[in-house]
Amino acid sequence: MLEMTAAAARRTALAAQGFADARPSAAPTRRHLLKAVGRTSLLQIDSVSVAVRAHYMPVFSRIGAYDRGLLDDAAWRHTAAKPRALVEYWAHEAALIPVGDWPLLRWRMRAYAGGRWAGERKVLERNPALIRDVLDVISAVGSASAGDIERHLEIDRGRRPGPWWDRSDTKVICEQLFAAGALSVDRRVGFVRHYDLADRVLPAGVVSSRIDDEDAVRELIRRAARSLGVGTEPDLRDYYRLSRAQAAAAIADLVEEGALVPVAVRGWGAPAYRHVEARTPRRITGAARCPFDPLVFFRPRTERIFDFHYRLEIYTPQHKRVHGYYVFPFLLDGELVARVDLKADRGADALHVLGAFAEGEHGHGHVAESLASSLREMADWLGLSDVRVGERGDLAAALADRV
Repeated sequence: MLEMTAAAARRTALAAQGFADARPSAAPTRRHLLKAVGRTSLLQIDSVSVAVRAHYMPVFSRIGAYDRGLLDDAAWRHTAAKPRALVEYWAHEAALIPVGDWPLLRWRMRAYAGGRWAGERKVLERNPALIRDVLDVISAVGSASAGDIERHLEIDRGRRPGPWWDRSDTKVICEQLFAAGALSVDRRVGFVRHYDLADRVLPAGVVSSRIDDEDAVRELIRRAARSLGVGTEPDLRDYYRLSRAQAAAAIADLVEEGALVPVAVRGWGAPAYRHVEARTPRRITGAARCPFDPLVFFRPRTERIFDFHYRLEIYTPQHKRVHGYYVFPFLLDGELVARVDLKADRGADALHVLGAFAEGEHGHGHVAESLASSLREMADWLGLSDVRVGERGDLAAALADRV
């Protein structure tokens, strides 16, 4: 069996995610953006916008300051000259995936046909006619938000509060039909989904494509392996949230095919698999920030590869937070060397560093210097004039000096 050092495995993982690629020498284009997404295979979508919405950041971390309109157009706009390249669906979590990958998740759409969670099923049982009503409205008027649909149906019922959001029955039905593959997301306005029939959002060849479930899962594992470079079985199945049984069968097939090579990574304590086309550069250089990033999706992997214990504390009560509300791990020359709690304050025209924390034994001076430059680049990208550093964290003083 092939053996790898932990350091080689880390460089392989970073290269697979695009962190060994040279940044564009001029303003990034749609081609650069899609190449970056080709590396990650998906971009997680999240509603948190305290600094910048989650799907924009991984691309910035890989290609630098790009026009976010490029991503918006690739996902939520379609023209003959520039066809839609990305589409929303439940992949890792809610995510943008290449349009051509949509049929690989039909088995999940079938599983969600009766509701993705118990609350949806209860709404379906309570109001079964609403499905037909929603589809009829969208068929007639085209792309519409849940609010638009309610107005067309002249619905005025009170919202039923959920654990995190208030969602009407109409919104729940729209989400259920989206999960089942009947609807897709045509566009977003102010981050609000506007739904349309899937066969009007996606190309006919994509909608009509039928892939055997086992073949589809095998392709998802292949994509996960390509984007991870090297990973354990739990790493590979977590990328698209597959079951253990699905992953085990697919991995065995891909090993037999020669697409995955079994490897023993020193210190990992579990069998691993290297994508046959993965490369291991001699070194990784550069800096990036990466919350909600495929690089750190799976926390056990992040800890295993980087010796970095990472938890989002968004839903942790403020008095129990260790590092802050929206903490960005900071990647420097192939290692996670710090974490910063960031907030984009439009009113103050500043990127606020609410807390800055060094990781391990990395020298504060070098890390602070690189982090200051990286934060300045991020502020410029977000259209903010200033970077302001607070007092929390052992790296704050050194960072403030350099900012």
